[in-house]
Amino acid sequence: MHQPDALSPSLSVSPDLRHLAAENEALRARISYVMEQAQRNHEIMSRHQAFDLEIVGASNFPQLVGTIFRLLPVISDLDSVTLSLVDTDADIYTVMHKLGVDFEAFPNLLFCEHAVELGFEPGEHPRPRLGPYDRAQHGAMFPQPPAGLQSVALVPLLRNKRLIGSLNLGSTDLQRFTAALGTDFVEHMASIIAICLENVISNEMLKYIGLTDPLTGVYNRRYIDRRLVEEIARAQRQNYRISLMFIDVDYFKRVNDSVGHQAGDDVLREVAARIKMELRVSDALARFGGEEFVVLLINADLPAAAIVADRIRAGVADKPFDLAGGQCLDVSVSIGVAALDDYARDHAIEGVAQQLVASADAALYQAKEAGRNRVVTAE
Repeated sequence: MHQPDALSPSLSVSPDLRHLAAENEALRARISYVMEQAQRNHEIMSRHQAFDLEIVGASNFPQLVGTIFRLLPVISDLDSVTLSLVDTDADIYTVMHKLGVDFEAFPNLLFCEHAVELGFEPGEHPRPRLGPYDRAQHGAMFPQPPAGLQSVALVPLLRNKRLIGSLNLGSTDLQRFTAALGTDFVEHMASIIAICLENVISNEMLKYIGLTDPLTGVYNRRYIDRRLVEEIARAQRQNYRISLMFIDVDYFKRVNDSVGHQAGDDVLREVAARIKMELRVSDALARFGGEEFVVLLINADLPAAAIVADRIRAGVADKPFDLAGGQCLDVSVSIGVAALDDYARDHAIEGVAQQLVASADAALYQAKEAGRNRVVTAE
């Protein structure tokens, strides 16, 4: 009798073999899915590691927050990222502003005075808050929310059990952040950001202290020397004028001798305050040493600087100084003014800076020789 070929299509496959084939197909699909997920997770981890390295390498405050706002939405596929910092007495904002940070470039950088305003549960280890976006509840954290914002994650920034801020993440996907979602990853990311923020802010504070006169709160000579070189270089590139004032408190030794050194310190603080009242935000005031101050005026020629100088002179002289203990004292200043001219633009910056200071100093000397309480401009 003829036996059927073992490979004949007419031969039926047993149910066991069909089941085994289906299991193999399902296993291959599962392996493929796991490999795709592993590859995706590897790519995500690589992007976040690169992000960590970049923020750790940030050397100043604007570089750090700029990196967070620029990269985090991309690597984490987020529709909104904001950063809230606890800033009691506005110390951080004030120092960063004085160091030249342009806060308009960071609309998603927010400040609050007290940690309780962030809305986390009290305690040493506040937990992230994840869930649907509620404008009434989350509006302060997302002042400019993207259209269709659906879910948010508010992640505490902690340093030494102290709440220093909140990293706020938003998505248009309702399921992106839910209460059931694990938070280990975002907490790890927030811990690195918190460390970087604390380090950079501390360094910026030290930088500010190193550039500030502790008595009057204005800049010191180190700052003005550095700023003057920078502004001369910028003036050469952008073709605008800068002017410099040298200001000296008249007969300051007599002030110390008559009312004491403590009152003399009060006089210096008040002189600095009255000078600042006549300046723009772009201008710079520094205590050059002793009773001498220097003012750098940006985009101001010699006639304009002379007008500002006379306002400063009058602002000091026209109103007596009320000192501690009920003392009242008349104070005046002498001012020398010089401007960066077109000829100076063709010379080495450091030499130009020295010459500008020397010209203002020489004009100040003429003002004192001419009787004090006056303004003299350099020829």
